[in-house]
Amino acid sequence: MENEQCSTQYHITGDSAMRNRKTCQAPTPQSPDKNPIEDEHLTEDDSQQANGRYYRRRSSNSDESKSRGFFVLLAGLAFSTRLYKIKEPPHICWDETHFGKMGSYYINRTFFFDVHPPLGKMLIGLAGYMSGYDGTFHFTKPGDKYEHHNYWGMRGFCAVLGSFLPIFAYLIVMELSHSQTAALIAAGLILFDTGCITISQYILLDPILLFFIMAATLSMVKFNGEKDRPYSSSWWFWMLLTGVSLAGALGVKFVGIFIIILVGLNTISDLWRLLGDLDLSVMDVGKHLLARILGLILLPLFLYMTIFAVHFVVLNKSGTGDGFFSSAFQSRLIGNNLYNTSMPEYLAYGSTLTLKNLRISGGYLHSHVHLYPDGIGAKQQQITAYLHKDYNNVWVIHRHNDTNSQSGAPDLVRHGDVVRLEHKETKRNLHSHLHAAPLSGKHYQVTGYGTNYTGDVNDIWRVEVCGGQKGDPVKVLRSKVRFLHKALGCVLFSSGKTLPKWGWEQVEVTCTPYLKETLSSQWNIEDHVNAKLPNISLSGLKPHFLEILMESHVVMISGNSGLKPKDNDMNSKPWHWPINYQGLRFSGVNETEYRVYLLGNPVVWWLNLATLGLYVILAVVANIAFQRGFSVEQRRRDHCLVLMRGGGFLLLGWVLHYVPFYTMTRVLYYHHYFPAMLFSSMLTGITIDFLLNMADLLFHPPYCEWLQIAGKMVLLVIVLYSFYLFHPLAYGMTGPLSEEPGSSMARLNWLESWEF
Repeated sequence: MENEQCSTQYHITGDSAMRNRKTCQAPTPQSPDKNPIEDEHLTEDDSQQANGRYYRRRSSNSDESKSRGFFVLLAGLAFSTRLYKIKEPPHICWDETHFGKMGSYYINRTFFFDVHPPLGKMLIGLAGYMSGYDGTFHFTKPGDKYEHHNYWGMRGFCAVLGSFLPIFAYLIVMELSHSQTAALIAAGLILFDTGCITISQYILLDPILLFFIMAATLSMVKFNGEKDRPYSSSWWFWMLLTGVSLAGALGVKFVGIFIIILVGLNTISDLWRLLGDLDLSVMDVGKHLLARILGLILLPLFLYMTIFAVHFVVLNKSGTGDGFFSSAFQSRLIGNNLYNTSMPEYLAYGSTLTLKNLRISGGYLHSHVHLYPDGIGAKQQQITAYLHKDYNNVWVIHRHNDTNSQSGAPDLVRHGDVVRLEHKETKRNLHSHLHAAPLSGKHYQVTGYGTNYTGDVNDIWRVEVCGGQKGDPVKVLRSKVRFLHKALGCVLFSSGKTLPKWGWEQVEVTCTPYLKETLSSQWNIEDHVNAKLPNISLSGLKPHFLEILMESHVVMISGNSGLKPKDNDMNSKPWHWPINYQGLRFSGVNETEYRVYLLGNPVVWWLNLATLGLYVILAVVANIAFQRGFSVEQRRRDHCLVLMRGGGFLLLGWVLHYVPFYTMTRVLYYHHYFPAMLFSSMLTGITIDFLLNMADLLFHPPYCEWLQIAGKMVLLVIVLYSFYLFHPLAYGMTGPLSEEPGSSMARLNWLESWEF
């Protein structure tokens, strides 16, 4: 026929036999570099079959109406499933005790310490304030009842953000595949996942983090879709929104860095493509580079720093987090003993003082009446480092041979002096001997020994001012001081290791034989009282913004890496997560309590896991087929490109949000997998849609169409039915436990590791 292009193609029939057939198609002009899946926004219904030949048509108005109807239904289900029973249970569940309390701190403007950046807690506090919560609830421990306190606003805020996750998934997959089936499958898996519902319904950082991760992903794929319209208003909008979302993700938790890496890799790939476009000059490529630096680096950095600026301005009152930070940092907090205060400039004998270790989270030198247990060195009084201000942090400094240093005129403590430190509360001397330290075996144990000015030679220490010379006085706050044990030649040291429960989980203090100057062996005098010395103002010690920003990050990163599992903690290993091996108890342990258990819908999670392996196989086969130059119809070529490009992007997102946890030494929990779970669910949508569209490789029409419909219906039924079975995990349950007769969860303990 005239104006037709003919080619020989291979077609797989229902009996898997290969036969040649001649297919003629009208040629359509198309740029060889343009992705064919981006030409039209087509649904799978747009691919029509007639006499073995395929053609495409534009979406009709009825298709658009159907699409809008599905989207409205999805949004309605998302919000209703997340907001349902939002007030239940009316008591603290799991980490609400932390993040609800931190929201209260913002309302009360009280400084605190947390290992995560502040945005999530700030938003929780703002939601509570806007909904009428007054910040007076103590959030002491899980199980405490909220009573008359208004907590629903903070829970509702998190639930609303969690409601956007299936909506974002739908839009992302729709943008990547232009398939409504793929988008609905991805959104449905997230919509009916019990784990996603549970983690969205409580006062936690996770729904806020997941919101920003998905918002950044959606903005990025939308921005990619605007590549043929650079510098248009929509191009700028989606790029800048990507930058805003990146700042939001990192501002909630440091694991937001993974979505930044994903966007960064996408940007590098995009710039590399532009560099290879010979229609663009080097100047044009440079403009694209500058635009991305502005929108994806400078804007997120500015917003991230702004988050901390607001954080420091709001939290201007002294609180529980003071002790984690330097003395200079504390001097800016209203109510702190260092705020706009004055004290003697130089240390003198007879002064009462506190010693703060310069190591991040090194703590204050501390003692208490408790003894080291049997088998831990000498059974003498414990010496630890404590991260909070406490009357047991107070010491008195004496000359080593003085019984009453407070008589007569004050005499300054100087570099090289030999001293004795007496614990004010218990009258014990700071002491070390040849016994091994509790945790740091090559160090010596430090104890409290003697009483009422009596002790022995192992109570004697020599003062050294770092960088000082003999005779230099010890300055309060500004001098870095070391204490060398006179008899053993070791140095007073905060190891940073957490003692067991017998040590009240405080920080180990040792005497280290390694004399190299480190922050762990350096101390500064913070509180200082001596009525015989004149006072000076400490107002000049206040640090500027960049100093406190840097210090806060060092403290957060150090605290995050130092998180270790506690007894009976529901910590888990990364390999547990994809297989849904073990959940996490949010509330209740017996039949009389309201029980909530974080566990993913097993059908959804195991389907995602199976699809990950299946996707790799399909993608490898498709790539080999393209590499070998197999001739395929344009429709199937489009589906393969969606699988490789869109699916490959989602697989990369899953890898970046999952694999790095194998390298982390901190304590890990089941909920850390949820960002990766979202990418896995979206990948499942694209993979299953690809398989359904390949049904005609096995069956002729109309059987292939029946198979597609049957496949969709079976998937919908099993997901809905599994949600029906396991929904009590998310919304709460009472009565008999699962192993007891009459339980609503009877016979649903499919894995012995599930504990509901």
